[in-house]
Amino acid sequence: MAGSCGTESIFSSPFWSNGPSPQALYNFPGKVVIPDNYGAKRTQTPVTTGTSVLGVKFDGGVVIAADVLGSYGSLARFRDISRVMKVNDNIILGAGGDYADYQYLKDIIQQKVIDEQCLDDGFSLKPKSLLCWLTRVLYNRRSKMDPFWNNFIVGGLQDDVPYLGTVDKLGTAYVDSHIATGYGAFIALPLMRDEVEKKPNLSKREAQQLLVRCMQVLYYRDARSYPKYQLATITADGVEIDGPLLLETNWEIAHMTRGYE
Repeated sequence: MAGSCGTESIFSSPFWSNGPSPQALYNFPGKVVIPDNYGAKRTQTPVTTGTSVLGVKFDGGVVIAADVLGSYGSLARFRDISRVMKVNDNIILGAGGDYADYQYLKDIIQQKVIDEQCLDDGFSLKPKSLLCWLTRVLYNRRSKMDPFWNNFIVGGLQDDVPYLGTVDKLGTAYVDSHIATGYGAFIALPLMRDEVEKKPNLSKREAQQLLVRCMQVLYYRDARSYPKYQLATITADGVEIDGPLLLETNWEIAHMTRGYE
């Protein structure tokens, strides 16, 4: 009996009580307890970033423009990245800010589109729904002090009517007929506003030419911009993404601006 009790006492507990588990840090007795999120760090500043995104509605659709530069601080590090995308036949999307955060959300959005296609119920994601979803996601993350460092422009056809909206990293969202993010909100938006006030119902070509002119001004004035850009256009006929296209620029009067550095 004694031997059996002794055997039970020996093998009643695991061989190594409170031992380390795979891929975990072991807390030795009497030592400081290491939290589960040890080493975790919030993204306090974006790393590889894209600058302004421009969007404008025209008669029958929406056009969005963004350059193809990914800046690593002040270094023009990546010169062939796309910051506009086709979501589905109803939606186009443009993104500024941290490129890694954009890639993460891009993968989620693409999976949402695939899931809806698998349902095969005749319904598809609409631009107003996508903007609402992005607003909730970005606001949720900023409330956790771990924001996605992005500004998004969502364009598309909402029940065959052109729709254009934007949301920033704080979850602040609004809709308008012409939108510019980043540095473009200071430089390009006044040009867009002036053109739209003169002619509210722009044609497709006029809208594209307007954004190209704004991209030229941004290239002259924004140190984080680049002369190659993409244009995403959506109409009832479908989505077109043109580019990378090259801006026509003229620096002959550059010598006249010396002394303002």
